[in-house]
Amino acid sequence: MLTILGDRQTRFCDGLSRRGFLRIGSLGLGGLSLARLMQAETVGSTSTQRSVVMIYLPGGPTQHETFDPKPDAPREIRGSFGPTRTKVPGVQFCETLPKLAAMADKFSVVRTLVGMENRHESFQCYTGRAGGRSQDGEPAGGWPTFGSVVSSVLGPGSGGMLPYVDAAPKMSYRPYNNRGIHIGSSNDSWPGFTGRAHVPFALEGDVKSDLLLNGVDLARLGDRRSLLASLDRARGQLETAALNVYQRQAFGLLTSSRLADALDLEKEDAKTRERYGKSQPTDASFGGAPQRPESLLMARRLIEVGVRCVTVAFGAWDWHANREGPIEQLSKKYLPVFDHALSVFLEDLDQRGLLARTSVVVWGEFGRTPRINAKGGRDHWPSTQSVLLAGGGIKGGRVIGRTDPTGGTPADRPVHVQEVFATLYRNLGIDTGRVKITDLAGRPRYLVDEHRQPIRELY
Repeated sequence: MLTILGDRQTRFCDGLSRRGFLRIGSLGLGGLSLARLMQAETVGSTSTQRSVVMIYLPGGPTQHETFDPKPDAPREIRGSFGPTRTKVPGVQFCETLPKLAAMADKFSVVRTLVGMENRHESFQCYTGRAGGRSQDGEPAGGWPTFGSVVSSVLGPGSGGMLPYVDAAPKMSYRPYNNRGIHIGSSNDSWPGFTGRAHVPFALEGDVKSDLLLNGVDLARLGDRRSLLASLDRARGQLETAALNVYQRQAFGLLTSSRLADALDLEKEDAKTRERYGKSQPTDASFGGAPQRPESLLMARRLIEVGVRCVTVAFGAWDWHANREGPIEQLSKKYLPVFDHALSVFLEDLDQRGLLARTSVVVWGEFGRTPRINAKGGRDHWPSTQSVLLAGGGIKGGRVIGRTDPTGGTPADRPVHVQEVFATLYRNLGIDTGRVKITDLAGRPRYLVDEHRQPIRELY
């Protein structure tokens, strides 16, 4: 057993530092010398690798106050805000999103997403399926997340980079976290039938000053030569031991200065950090995420160094008006930050040539009711919702589907959540009609329902 200790002194009950350690048990280093380890990270190129960034909006955002305004509907349906013209002729967004409206040719919007359950669970966004209850028909081991499937099918990113990173903060409402936790069920669906080797490496702490990756702080990640020297000295006692996949990934992160550099936002240009904007906390009663633009910047830096899939949680959108205020007040407070941060993120990807190979999906677990409730909010509404999709080969400036005059149900072209997943897999070069993964009962499983295809209107 090899234990690498950092400098911070917060400790577990066994006396080990909580924040500065990574314990790697039974590491089998094979014939790798320190010199070969140092050389390994220079192998591989990120210039052609395709990636996905999934931006989860905990709580389910309103479609009326964002991408599907209904200016001709009665006030109790249309709300307090009017529409604004976008860069795409004939397409309107809500006036709360002027910056995204001005660049609407860079992304597309699905206004008629269906297939979500009325459940406050991030699991639906990360897997495209319901889980945790007997009627859900989960396979042995549970459904894996999109990133877990990508990790299993495609393996590490270029140069041996971690394939899957969750850059979401830890949220107090547990089902919002990327851990397969469900409402009203003692069952969880994590890590899914792809296994623990393919769960995301998780970032924790403040991205500015206290960031950890699976318990390892930036100072220790950056001190590669010290780490590798320790490993080289221990090589004799370790080289005959078995090395499992999860431990190999942990070892890989320690040998990558590219990863450590990507996680250190102080290495980013100060003007770029300023451009993304400042963080805004959300009311603690929501149990969601802060609006943290630097998490989007972190996602960009991670895909630049070869991570295949990055998940981010942004904001708290359960706007019943039973917390903090009515939807008009919440929209004025939170939508400008969302509008600015997301528009800067998409512009940044485009300007760096990353948008062409990086698919971006922005969504919550369901939409909101067409009619504003008596308190001035909107309640849960799984019958339809709006989703932003960009990059990775997706054409910009398109609106898929049309809702009825109240914004409550699809009037044409309902788009199933599984079609979104088929689209993302297609953009990564994964053939969902051919690729299967065997579940823990030995049954081969397609990645999406067999009849679901990529959204044809996006290409």
